[in-house]
Amino acid sequence: MLKSGENDLERFDLESRNRRPPRDPVNAMLSFGYSLLVKDLTVILAALGFDPFLGFYHQPRYGRPALALDLMEPFRPLIADSVVIWCINNGVVSRADFQQVAGACSMTSEGRKKFLLAYERRMDSLITHPVFDYRISYRRVLEVQCRLLGRYLQGEIPDPPSFVTR
Repeated sequence: MLKSGENDLERFDLESRNRRPPRDPVNAMLSFGYSLLVKDLTVILAALGFDPFLGFYHQPRYGRPALALDLMEPFRPLIADSVVIWCINNGVVSRADFQQVAGACSMTSEGRKKFLLAYERRMDSLITHPVFDYRISYRRVLEVQCRLLGRYLQGEIPDPPSFVTR
């Protein structure tokens, strides 16, 4: 839930998801958060020997990391969406951190820095992995999920990896 600002000039409202280009600050942060998450997964997949551009659900398209987009889906609310909500509710970003040009909304350089710090803090936060029951960072969870996918594809484990809480 998004907290309302003290006045109408500081409120962050979300009527619907829009992109290409985002038309409001919340959608601008969501788009930025999703791009950071897919970048992190693309790097991890490539480091582990996967082709991040060949996915299962997202159609292959030139320059589009379909596998990273596939693996990103369960982590969008846990990482990117939660960072957006945290930044708004804790006053990390303000309306001054965004600019509107020709109906498109983008983050200023200062706004991106603030968001990146919050994103990195979230990626470093520890959780208990729902399958292995030990504490690791979200950054490491992404790597573990990619490794589990590899083990499944090689027939080493019977069920596909899922990130389901108990």
